[in-house]
Amino acid sequence: MIRCFIFILLCILTSCSKDVHNQYEDDFDYPLLRQNEKFRLSGDYDSLVLLNKKYYRKAEKMGYAEGEALCFLNLGNVNLPLENYQRAEFFFNKAEQILRHSKNNIHKAKFNNDYSNFQLQLKRMDKSFEYNTLAMNYIKDTKESPFRNDILFKIYYKRGDYFYRRKQYAPALKYFRMAGKLDHTGRSECAIGDLYLYGFKNMDSARFYLSKIAEACNRQGRTDGIALNANTVLGEYYMITRQYDKAEESLKKALEINKKTKYVFAQYTKYIYTDLKSLYESKGDKEKALMYLEAYTKERDRSDAALLKAINNDMEGFITETDADTKKHRYNILAIVIVSVLIFALLVMYALKIVKQLRDRKKQLRNEAEELKIQMHDSTQDQVIELARKNDPSFLAVFKEAYPGFIERVLAVNPDLENSDLIFCAMLKLHFTSKEIAGYTSVQPRSIQQKKYRLRKKLNIPTETDTYQFFDSLA
Repeated sequence: MIRCFIFILLCILTSCSKDVHNQYEDDFDYPLLRQNEKFRLSGDYDSLVLLNKKYYRKAEKMGYAEGEALCFLNLGNVNLPLENYQRAEFFFNKAEQILRHSKNNIHKAKFNNDYSNFQLQLKRMDKSFEYNTLAMNYIKDTKESPFRNDILFKIYYKRGDYFYRRKQYAPALKYFRMAGKLDHTGRSECAIGDLYLYGFKNMDSARFYLSKIAEACNRQGRTDGIALNANTVLGEYYMITRQYDKAEESLKKALEINKKTKYVFAQYTKYIYTDLKSLYESKGDKEKALMYLEAYTKERDRSDAALLKAINNDMEGFITETDADTKKHRYNILAIVIVSVLIFALLVMYALKIVKQLRDRKKQLRNEAEELKIQMHDSTQDQVIELARKNDPSFLAVFKEAYPGFIERVLAVNPDLENSDLIFCAMLKLHFTSKEIAGYTSVQPRSIQQKKYRLRKKLNIPTETDTYQFFDSLA
């Protein structure tokens, strides 16, 4: 009797599966994707998180696992531009666990393309291309729909971005244009304008695309990610073509938009302040150039830690809620399982398999997290050394991120040290020789030796103590 009931139930579910997925796409997938993108572009972080919490609850009630995966992907993506990579990977892994056994190829295409973007952010170019190719393969034979076309747009766009970073400009342009046929936001036009500016060095084409989208956004009063990108790159175009007044206007417009969107597009603060610093250096206004360099440093020091703390608190709350719901769901399943000894036995075998997979995955994640931490630290240290060699004004700000607390400990010894003294301390911390420092800063080695002697006096370094050993002891 039970076997007959199960057979009939399976037949009903199989015959209805196609209609159910279509219904979910129209009633759940596409509305979620469209609203999420609207909040993301506008920088409305709070609404974005609330939206995905709401849809996650809805997916739970519907028993729609792929819908839960979409919510996890959205939350993973919002962490990427904030460089909150470990939290992003957590949500991507949640989505992957759900979609691993899914038969919905559009959802699998979205996961692989989003994960491709994650790999690209970590500068794992080959891995990024591999996941983007998987996304292309999953979506190629799917039925056309608004939801599917939106995913396909992002796949084309990400493929264009990959080729652009590889300096393969012709295929990059091809995929950006393919993406543009499915795009109504102006994002593809921004990418094409950027490509013409920095890739092909075609100033006329760059101006056409960038001014077109920037002017359209400004006329419409848009203060979203597209307007931010367009005004920023248009300002860079004007700088390259020495139209400094127009560059100033565009970059200040971008800075104004950035204040409204930085909860999602925080990384743009760095680009805009750096561009404004370079602009005023080109105009010979060293005072304003220094002001924007200091503004960038102050903003990073003041807001980044608080920003990530607030976001992580939100994410932890979401995780806690979903974990509690998962446990409750398991108890309900257990109550149903007791009805049949046969089903119970099958579920126990399945559960043991899942536990083993989770343990293996947890171990793998731990190893990957350690590897990621090492890679990120190595990358930051390389960047610090490169900036020091170039005598770049942003060297000290980036050094503080790579060696947190070091400058504070130096200032604890002598609070009256000037900025130039702190830069010199940082270079000694990196074990640069006097000759190397002289070469990087364009001064005589003898002057460096004198400066080192004065610094020893300011910091009361004993005569018998090696300078490098002293700074190493402050780590």
